[in-house]
Amino acid sequence: MEKQPLPTDDAKTEDNGYADEESQEAPPESAARAGWNSKVEYFLAQVGFSVGLGNVWRFPYLCHQNGGGAFLLLYVLLMLVMGIPLFFLELAAGQAIRQGSIGVWTYISPRLSGIGYSSCVVCFFVALYYNVILAWSLFYLGNSFQYPLPWSQCPEQGNVTVKECEMSSPTSYFWYRKALDITDSINDTGSFNLYIVCCLLVAWTIVCLGMFKGIKTSVKVMYFSSIFPYVVLFCFLVRGLMLEGALEGITFMFYPKLEIWADLQVWRQAATQVFFALGLGFGSIIAYSSYNPKNNNCHRDAFTVSAINFLTSVLATLVVFAVLGFRAKGKVLECVASNVRKLSYQIESGYMKENWMPHFNYSVPSSVDVEDYRTWFSQYGKHIPGNLTDCDLEQELKKGVEGTGLAFITFTEAMSLLPGSPFWSALFFLMLLNLGLSTMFGTMEGILTPLTDRFKSLANKKTKLTIFSCIVGFLIGLLFTQHCGNYFVTMFDDYSATLPLIIVVVFETFSVSWLYGADRFLDDIEGMLGWRPSVVYKYLWKYICLLAMLGLLLATTIRMFITRPTYMAWNQDKASEEHLEYPGWALAVLALLIIFAMMPVPVGLVHALLRERTTQTSRDRENGQYSMVSTDDKYVSPMTDMSELDQRNGASGSFS
Repeated sequence: MEKQPLPTDDAKTEDNGYADEESQEAPPESAARAGWNSKVEYFLAQVGFSVGLGNVWRFPYLCHQNGGGAFLLLYVLLMLVMGIPLFFLELAAGQAIRQGSIGVWTYISPRLSGIGYSSCVVCFFVALYYNVILAWSLFYLGNSFQYPLPWSQCPEQGNVTVKECEMSSPTSYFWYRKALDITDSINDTGSFNLYIVCCLLVAWTIVCLGMFKGIKTSVKVMYFSSIFPYVVLFCFLVRGLMLEGALEGITFMFYPKLEIWADLQVWRQAATQVFFALGLGFGSIIAYSSYNPKNNNCHRDAFTVSAINFLTSVLATLVVFAVLGFRAKGKVLECVASNVRKLSYQIESGYMKENWMPHFNYSVPSSVDVEDYRTWFSQYGKHIPGNLTDCDLEQELKKGVEGTGLAFITFTEAMSLLPGSPFWSALFFLMLLNLGLSTMFGTMEGILTPLTDRFKSLANKKTKLTIFSCIVGFLIGLLFTQHCGNYFVTMFDDYSATLPLIIVVVFETFSVSWLYGADRFLDDIEGMLGWRPSVVYKYLWKYICLLAMLGLLLATTIRMFITRPTYMAWNQDKASEEHLEYPGWALAVLALLIIFAMMPVPVGLVHALLRERTTQTSRDRENGQYSMVSTDDKYVSPMTDMSELDQRNGASGSFS
């Protein structure tokens, strides 16, 4: 029994029905299948998809929380032994078979066709909430063209400062009350936020216009959307390094704490970040690489794109903590000045013992050095009445550095302190918009390409399919524009993709390395590239990557079951954030999201088994009177006897 090789350009026309579509008078949509116009376009697409909002707000948070420089080393290690090999696997599979995710895994084995459909479902879930984040960015971008910025100071009602803002901060108030007008919990649905609804409509319109002709139009947008964020990041880095406190922020960020390597949760978080940073399992990598010529060096691409992704994360981390260092230094200086004023009052009132007297000049609070104050406070502060507090730069840096809290609260506050704040604010949110657009194009490609490759009727109507998908995405996305919509975004972000995508990649790795065969796959890659990749990949795919993914799957599942899922809510009365447990109905929705995303895998398996049984029964009944038509060849299992294939289709070859 010999496994079926991946297709040649000629074999592909028989096995996948791909040339039959092109041999007809194809509509303009199908012409996109011809491939990229240049390698630059392909790189912009892959980098644009893999480099997203997570590089700006997720990676810096993880690096900060998990040992700084030590986390970077761990991340690089996992990127080399897990991320890049799996990234290379998806690139090679897409480039060899020249199909989307459904076609690739169906070709390897029809019993695995559900993997591709699961990838499409997860991509759709991600697209639903990801575009809402773009809508928020559009809202903030529109509000950036005014001075002063609307989140730079608390509003007043009848010459009285709004209490909710006074108890929190101007940026928190603007985010939770003006932008989201959020409810106190996910149970309080509320009506639709019309401003966000309009912004969501604009976001989906932009995506639709950029995608309606496939990669031929989206890549034109990517020339700007993939490059512009780097220009902005470098501008912010140069400006950030000139700010007071930037050096302290960066030093704090990268100071290595090697003891974190003993914490299994840190390994889980690092592996998860590697997994999502490269976009594994979405099908978008496969879709983009399927437009490449067969001799493209996908091995080099895997290392290049991964390196760019990592360096972008480091660059974003430098920018974030340079600016946050400036913000934190300002907060600490305000803290010191406020405490020194209290201290001065205590001294003037005669409540101070002589040996408690500070050595710094307390008569000018703004001139007191932070370290001088902290040294004095550590010795005598607790003895002084008046509720003096420690002014710790490190504690200030730990506040609000994850996800939307970083982008829409902490970073916006820091930008409001800069000279020319509207310019920097507009630049920042335009950068977020472009980062999100590039990722959205890749996510949508992970939906549209597999479907149009699998169903000929859809391939002939790709423009209509794109428009229809965007309309459906907008209508379902209205769920996230309710006043409690932010809580649903959190739910989808935390649970709709994580577990399903890990399972998808486990199946991908197993199907290539064990079902199809790692040696066979390396033979096929050798036929493509003209040289054979290292045998190390065989052992990485078969053992290291597979075991690592299974371990990540187990750790993620256990964590979900032993810890009741929670979300961050805004309490209007307290004007502060608080963790709340999801109610029962929300847990049911959460479970349904995971089940629905994974359902195609067992359904595809059962469908393939029934199809095989029906085909065999029909063949026995007709006693050889009918031969298999060419469209069934793409459903041939890789374990099918080659002699049977030869009788039906003639000798097959490698795809070299």
